[in-house]
Amino acid sequence: MTNKVLVTGGTGFLGIQMIFQLLNKGYDVRTTVRSLKSKAKVLATLEKNNVKNIQLLSFIEADLSEDDHWEEAMSDRDYVLSVASPVFFEIPKDEAEVIRPAVEGIIRILKAANRTQVKRVVMTSNFGAIGFTNRDWDSVTTEKNWTDEHAKGLSAYEKSKLLAEKAAWKYIETEAKDLEFTMVNPVAILGPSLDSHVSGSFDLVKNIMNGTMKQMPKLQLNVVDVRDVVDIHIRAMVTPQAVGQRFIASADGMISLPEIAQLIKKERPQVAGNISTKTMPSWLLKAASYINATAKEGQFMMEMNRNVSNAKAREILGWTPIGTKEAAVLAAVDSLLAYQLV
Repeated sequence: MTNKVLVTGGTGFLGIQMIFQLLNKGYDVRTTVRSLKSKAKVLATLEKNNVKNIQLLSFIEADLSEDDHWEEAMSDRDYVLSVASPVFFEIPKDEAEVIRPAVEGIIRILKAANRTQVKRVVMTSNFGAIGFTNRDWDSVTTEKNWTDEHAKGLSAYEKSKLLAEKAAWKYIETEAKDLEFTMVNPVAILGPSLDSHVSGSFDLVKNIMNGTMKQMPKLQLNVVDVRDVVDIHIRAMVTPQAVGQRFIASADGMISLPEIAQLIKKERPQVAGNISTKTMPSWLLKAASYINATAKEGQFMMEMNRNVSNAKAREILGWTPIGTKEAAVLAAVDSLLAYQLV
């Protein structure tokens, strides 16, 4: 294996998993980090998890908000896996503070890839760009769906991912028609973590485990194991038919918050004592949504159609989920416990 890959955002939950699988498959991997001070931690995490071919990994400092070093990062790469997203430590008062860096970041990457003649870019978007405003529960959400960017209740983060994806497709269609491009849209990412850095989706599981969630709305979720998200990216990277396509990354079916609580209580009894079994009546959530921001977001999510299809990834990429939605949840629970995050 001589193919050379750039993974952006190597310190992130998904990025480091991407590096791990690529090295194990024998790829020459370069990753971007915002500071080379992160290099030692990434190497230590990979070595702790018994990664193979670590000598094939190199690092370069590059930030999505700056032009510096991106062409150098891609100079001899065949593929770019665009995983990194702008980082925000507080909810901004103006949604433009989230949207502008997301759009500018992906365009910056695509321009550099086009100039350096990278063969293919696979970008990580999310399900928020596809299915957040499909409220028809008699339908099936597929990659043909697009979230309405003007929908009331759509968070600034989800809107930023949606508009960044739209901007990326427009750039490919108008400025870089020879650059192969593919999109991966994961639902809530769970599964095992290689270190104590986990995805934001783990917060839901954590809040159930530690008893913060006293009453649970009957909110349905789609989840996916992080290893399956990586697998789709790698398959999308090398499959000829993947060019110009979007792929939803999701385990089969849906699982509700009360079902997650019952699953953890049953399968991980050592934490059962903190877990509430009370469900929140739908009318109460709706009433609270008029005065409480968290409840408003929950009500928005409650109305979303969760009949989500992963058939396209199966058919075009030959992908099969590594496990069930229940297994993805329990793997996340085990990581939260192992790294004392709950």
